[in-house]
Amino acid sequence: MKEKSVNGGIFADAIRQSFVKLDPRIQVKNPVMLVVYIGAVFTTILYFLSFVGIKDESSGYILTIALILWFTVLFANFAEAIAEGRGRAQAQSLRSARKDVKAKKLKSPANPDDYTEVLSNTLKKGDIVIVKAGEQIPMDGEVIDGAASVDESAITGESAPVIRESGGDRSAVTGGTTLVSDWLIIAVTAEAGESFLDKMIAMVEGASRKKTPNEVALQILLVTLTIIFLVVTATLLPFTSFVSKQAGSGAAISVTNVIALLVCLAPTTIGALLSSIGIAGMSRLNQANVLAMSGRAIEAAGDVDVLLLDKTGTITLGNRQASEFLPVNGVTEQELADAAQLSSIADETAEGRSIVILAKEKFGIRGRDMSKLQATFVEFTAKTRMSGIDFQGNEIRKGAADTVKQYVLQRNGDYPDECDRIVKHVAAAGGTPLVVAKNQQVLGVINLKDIVKNGVKERFEDLRKMGIKTIMITGDNPMTAAAIAAEAGVDDFLAEATPEAKLALIRDYQTKGHLVAMTGDGTNDAPALAQADVAVAMNTGTQAAKEAGNMVDLDSSPTKLIDIVRIGKQLLMTRGSLTTFSVANDVAKYFAIIPVLFFGIFPQLTALNIMGLTSSKSAILSAIIYNALIIIALIPLALKGVKYRELPAGKLLERNLLIYGLGGLAAPFAAIKLIDMILTACGLV
Repeated sequence: MKEKSVNGGIFADAIRQSFVKLDPRIQVKNPVMLVVYIGAVFTTILYFLSFVGIKDESSGYILTIALILWFTVLFANFAEAIAEGRGRAQAQSLRSARKDVKAKKLKSPANPDDYTEVLSNTLKKGDIVIVKAGEQIPMDGEVIDGAASVDESAITGESAPVIRESGGDRSAVTGGTTLVSDWLIIAVTAEAGESFLDKMIAMVEGASRKKTPNEVALQILLVTLTIIFLVVTATLLPFTSFVSKQAGSGAAISVTNVIALLVCLAPTTIGALLSSIGIAGMSRLNQANVLAMSGRAIEAAGDVDVLLLDKTGTITLGNRQASEFLPVNGVTEQELADAAQLSSIADETAEGRSIVILAKEKFGIRGRDMSKLQATFVEFTAKTRMSGIDFQGNEIRKGAADTVKQYVLQRNGDYPDECDRIVKHVAAAGGTPLVVAKNQQVLGVINLKDIVKNGVKERFEDLRKMGIKTIMITGDNPMTAAAIAAEAGVDDFLAEATPEAKLALIRDYQTKGHLVAMTGDGTNDAPALAQADVAVAMNTGTQAAKEAGNMVDLDSSPTKLIDIVRIGKQLLMTRGSLTTFSVANDVAKYFAIIPVLFFGIFPQLTALNIMGLTSSKSAILSAIIYNALIIIALIPLALKGVKYRELPAGKLLERNLLIYGLGGLAAPFAAIKLIDMILTACGLV
């Protein structure tokens, strides 16, 4: 019910905006529809002049033409207004999240109890504030101390809170979000009116959308065609007047019909829908919880032919999982599993938990009474690169192969060659080997494997069909990277990736004429994001990454890049399809109505009246009625977009020409004939 109410509100607002947009200052922004607008004004003037005897057609006919032209303008305004209405509705919900709150401004981050309460709109860049559980974050910033759960549902729509903490790539916070737990000390990075929320509100409002280069180029073409037809129709009045006098039959075409003919010949269909197509494309991106800093970025996404994707979280699940236990000779798999599980019970990492679960699933090892073992846990550190457990005189350690080897040999233990062979085999297959040793005896290897996400391989295959090359970026060694790349089905990979290597790779592809897209969240991704044609920064990422990107994913989903490319391609497909339909539509109208207009002067043209239209008046009326109605009929397609298909550009063009080209040719003939029959049957012509 709520959704129906919202849609009803958008619809009612769009109707109101359709009349507001009749302001000449707004109409002049769309030159094609401006011609229709001026035509509506002229025919309205001609209608009133007809009452004082100045007329070239009957008053009723002129009024009918004028009304249809006004409706054509209103329908075009409605298409744009309803697309903008979605943005205004979303912006309104965001405004409700933005409000001035009291902020606790610190004199020094070292003394969190010494603060002054100020309004959030008075905060400046560089100010330090403290926010506690239950309080709203007053302004965008970077966490410089603390860790807390933050409710970002007002922005992302996700109900689950997220962790924000100092350091790393999850330190950026957004004004208007709320702390659920703990506390944060935040350095403000934006001033009032410049916050991320303010930018979102400005971007999602359709009225603030700037035209993209492709859209400008298409509009220039449409204006050129309109000017050509304006010149052609302007010459018809003196031409038909001269010819009718020379032929001694027929009459010159009337000014009213000249105006109506111009509207029919001009590319009004795509001219009316062009703006709404672009606004709707941005709206679809907003609905996917992605903020585009410009319309150009969305179009670029549609033209992308190289995708750079992080391995972790995008191609793989993000955490390595224990997949098998590989014991050395003389040790059973269950003995290895038992020792591995004991060493991992206190390991709270995803890898450690997966070892415990695998031992439980394979051998039913569970329910240990740790109090009886009197165990001491050895935590993993970057220095030792091992973790383990000491209990009842036993020592169990697990860790990197070279670290455990050194640990065993230093204690006069034996490190078998077979273990080295297992380690190399696991690494060659793309896994991460962890060696387990008990009391200086090597038991075997745990194979930790990056789990490729379900369906990823199929998605990459779809991208390949569209001519898009996928490149996996990873910090893994080349051997591991190659194994995962083969399993995931990517076209290429960049192993041991550094910021410099990413930047060099992007520049190399751009030099070769490719458009490159990538995603990132860390400060070290900022140079590559700034270089990429489409750069999607994670909302959870650093401020540097968000400023370098031209899009921000509010959900911070690494796979969103694939969806962004689809939305961009759908936008281009929609514009191309409707342009094809519009051009074909106009060509059909030429052949449908032009011969009928000159029957009186050139009776020979009767042979070209293949549709059997009743008269020149019925032809003109039928054509401009169809011209107005087709705009309304195509609004849902302009807003929703044509159905996305994973096809190469050449096949998409063929499909568009077949469906929308032939459809655009056939529709006017059928519709104009039907309308002509209705007008004739009703005695209106």
